[in-house]
Amino acid sequence: MAGSLVAMAARTSPDWDESGGVAAQAEAIRARVTPLALADSEAYAEVLAALASTGGGRRPDLAAALRRASEVPLAIAEAAADTATLAAYTAPRCTASVRGEALVAVALAEAAARAAARLVEINLAAATHDPHHERARRALADAAAALRLAGEE
Repeated sequence: MAGSLVAMAARTSPDWDESGGVAAQAEAIRARVTPLALADSEAYAEVLAALASTGGGRRPDLAAALRRASEVPLAIAEAAADTATLAAYTAPRCTASVRGEALVAVALAEAAARAAARLVEINLAAATHDPHHERARRALADAAAALRLAGEE
């Protein structure tokens, strides 16, 4: 939804020279995220299957399934951070009548990044040194910075 709001704010800002490019970027991010819903359910099904086969114990197949399951929320967190950054860039530049939509997009994208980063943390709780943790923290930090920037303008 955040990406759609950014694209709409850009498309309805005809006096902004970069509006077409921003709308295209927002649509590209949205296209990255759309297939992730199915991928998430498939990855979680792998985790459930691994849990069932281990009786709830920790085994390498469960750890591998949890790592794969963390990849989807990581991709969502990174896309959400990109969306938040793009929305924060859009808000002060778009037509005033749609500035609120751009600001809401920043907040929605930051919340999505926060939620997705938390899922990465949960899925990899036993793998504290996995690089996905750092990537998720970086995505969350980027989204939070965009939210702060949007609040300053």
